[in-house]
Amino acid sequence: MSSSHASAATPTLRSDAKLIGLVGLAHAISHFAQLVLPPLFPWIKDAFEVSYTELGAVLTVFFVVSCVVQAASGFVVDKLGPQPVLFVGLGLLALAAVGYALAQSYWMLLASAVVAGVGNGVFHPVDYTLFNRKVAPTRLGHAYSVHGITGSLGWAVAPAFVVPLAVAFSWRVALASAGAVALVVLAVLWWNRSVLALDVKAVHKATGSDAAAGSEFAFLKIPAVWMCFGFFLFYAMALSVVQTFAPAAAGHLHAVPVALIAVCLTIYMVASAAGMVVGGFLASDPSRCERIVGAAFGVAAVLALVLALADFPPIVVPVMFGAMGFASGIAGPSRDLLVKRSTPANASGRVYGVVYAGLDIGQAVAPLIFGRLMDHGQYASVIVGLAVVQAVLIASAFNVRRVRREALVPASA
Repeated sequence: MSSSHASAATPTLRSDAKLIGLVGLAHAISHFAQLVLPPLFPWIKDAFEVSYTELGAVLTVFFVVSCVVQAASGFVVDKLGPQPVLFVGLGLLALAAVGYALAQSYWMLLASAVVAGVGNGVFHPVDYTLFNRKVAPTRLGHAYSVHGITGSLGWAVAPAFVVPLAVAFSWRVALASAGAVALVVLAVLWWNRSVLALDVKAVHKATGSDAAAGSEFAFLKIPAVWMCFGFFLFYAMALSVVQTFAPAAAGHLHAVPVALIAVCLTIYMVASAAGMVVGGFLASDPSRCERIVGAAFGVAAVLALVLALADFPPIVVPVMFGAMGFASGIAGPSRDLLVKRSTPANASGRVYGVVYAGLDIGQAVAPLIFGRLMDHGQYASVIVGLAVVQAVLIASAFNVRRVRREALVPASA
């Protein structure tokens, strides 16, 4: 098979670092945009006299649109290249934030959520196509690590950015400011657009055209692609449970004060980012990526079971979330290598678009299942369910290896 770097000369450490940094910055804005609205729900609820269920529907619209666009945008990335698609995505996120800020009705919020979903849906096909085409193979693990870390930081920064602005000025000012942040990042990337350029024609020539491959949809016949899709669906379910219900459930089980419950998610995300740094080094050899994913989520599942079934002081709960986050973070870069090793040379954008659509579906499904458990006071079941989902991830990772279309070859030193 042709090299994935056919469109460029051997990349240097400096060029790789610059590309990884720019892509990571864009990815941070993607995650930032996902969480600018929920912290402002108390203000928006009063402004439009709507229920939390109606506000939740705005997020549902966002993720459903993002899922569809994510699957479709990979085709556009493969045809036109990642750079223009990335610029359009960032521009739409900025436009959506301004749309939220100017909304005069609930329906305008929904319309802006559609725009935001379209913008959010392009990032994974864009980001991973740039990484897989332009970053040296020995540095891909670090690229994936930075990608995961910047996404986590984007989630962490959003509430800290919009809530103080809403308190000091208004929720409209907060959202307009969020749009301005996206525009600033777009300007930075435009200024460095040469770093993000990819000669699509050269890639097609080196890797083979779609016609030679049989069809633009030929990659859908690869079993490993669908195994990866399933893996990411369950991964998103686990993340959704942690972000939405697990801290509150653990709080009920162990009589944790509200202040400690509030920091559980922050500790989890920070520890996850630290784990991704470690995971980036471990992922330097792709031949062991399944074992890393299996071991990391195995530890996370055991910790979740202990959290659900054991009895310990409330102060230990945030520590458990930190340990679980660190273990899950270690799996991050190897998780992304699972997809790369299952991707045909001429279908990078399409594969990542379809596979990562599983993230949006998982985030849409999990609240329906685990929210019902919370409503019925089944708090231990919520945490045990999290452990079960994490255990499924172990089996999913090894199933990807079993059906992969090519044998893994350890990276050279």
